[in-house]
Amino acid sequence: MTVQERAERIKVVLLDVDGVLTDGKISLHADGTESKQFDIKDGLAIVWARRAGLTVGFLSARTAPTTLHRASQLGVTLVHQGLPNKLETYDEIVGDMCDDDDEVAYMGDDIVDLPVLARAGLAAAPADASIDIRTRVHWVSAAKAGDGAVRELIELILRAQNRWEDIIQAYLSEAPPREHADVDPREPGRSGVASADARSRGTRK
Repeated sequence: MTVQERAERIKVVLLDVDGVLTDGKISLHADGTESKQFDIKDGLAIVWARRAGLTVGFLSARTAPTTLHRASQLGVTLVHQGLPNKLETYDEIVGDMCDDDDEVAYMGDDIVDLPVLARAGLAAAPADASIDIRTRVHWVSAAKAGDGAVRELIELILRAQNRWEDIIQAYLSEAPPREHADVDPREPGRSGVASADARSRGTRK
């Protein structure tokens, strides 16, 4: 089965957090709190996926308030943290939301993700994932973790399902009509009306 065919079937997109939605680095502060960075491109893509009818969920071995906060910002309610065994949670999700594994995409970055990646209908990894992951998944992003890898995965799925153009058109419909007479292509940054006036003054005797 090709990647395109796999992507066409996806209904649920599950994502590891550290090393997929982030670059895997954690900043530990003196007060005991921690912080990590999420990519805006990934966030936008998650919103698009949800609007298109896909379910998006986070599966993380670690527990962090930042993950819940980011999920809340994006409207993601399927969040499982502190998982010693991701496969058990994955099985529960498939049983509740899908007919079979073929309807699930999962992106992971290290060997702890192998059990889920081996089951998912579309197994994916960021460009900087472990070599043991990149050689065992169906698709590898050109982008690194925390730098648009999730954005690329979601675009792949939405394009395969012929939903990407709807997203483009939705944004184009928000744009105001372009008044072609306002811009003179021969003089970038100047209006056509002003150019016409200037030409008129230049030929006046």
